[in-house]
Amino acid sequence: MSQTVDRALSILPLLAQGPADLGQVAERLGVHKSTALRLLRTLHEHGLVYRQEDQRYRLGARLFALAQEAVENLDVREIAHSHLVALNDRCGHTVHLAVYEEQEVLYIDKVESRYPVRMYSRIGKPVAITVAAVAKLLLADLTEPERRVIAEKLDYPMYTSRSTPNAAGFLKELAVVREQGWATDLGGHEESINCIGAPIRGADGRVVAAMSVSAPNVVVTAEELLTLLPLVRRTAETISREYSGTTRPKKA
Repeated sequence: MSQTVDRALSILPLLAQGPADLGQVAERLGVHKSTALRLLRTLHEHGLVYRQEDQRYRLGARLFALAQEAVENLDVREIAHSHLVALNDRCGHTVHLAVYEEQEVLYIDKVESRYPVRMYSRIGKPVAITVAAVAKLLLADLTEPERRVIAEKLDYPMYTSRSTPNAAGFLKELAVVREQGWATDLGGHEESINCIGAPIRGADGRVVAAMSVSAPNVVVTAEELLTLLPLVRRTAETISREYSGTTRPKKA
């Protein structure tokens, strides 16, 4: 039975490359045409493949519906939480998870630091979109026209002397973040708080969430916090793989 399932599932990646006829499927699987036909009929009955008028088979609509349903039901917070806790255990600093929804960047999870100093951030609260590392990561993933429209609509409060002053500066910073794949907020929102962040990506490579580590200057300097960047990025990559259902590429 396991061999039958394996063969049936092997048909799907083949058809993902484009329609194929019975002979091509049989050849790829290394089986007789009668076996290939039986597998295709079973997949067809479940809506996973569809037989065209030219007798070639392609992926069925049911497969796409299942994929879309699975994506919609993925809870990035549930997947990420244990990894955020593990990161907090290692570094001791505050860890945040954020998403972009309806023109706002919102914190959806937070793991408090181990020291007495607490940050004012709260789950469900919008972040300071023009300075926060997580906001930069989420907006940097948008297309250039989308970034420009958003940047030109935003206000640019000068929380500190390091805050982003205007749309041109914000767009320039987003371009840098998009290129390097990580972001910082070094005293841009609060003079005494520094933050580094990394993106969490879905199966299509798009950013679905962003995570960050924040700490006050009285605990670690900005330079010391930046040494945690490799750890933060590895954590984000681990969450991305789990969220997207992919595995780490095998080494040659």
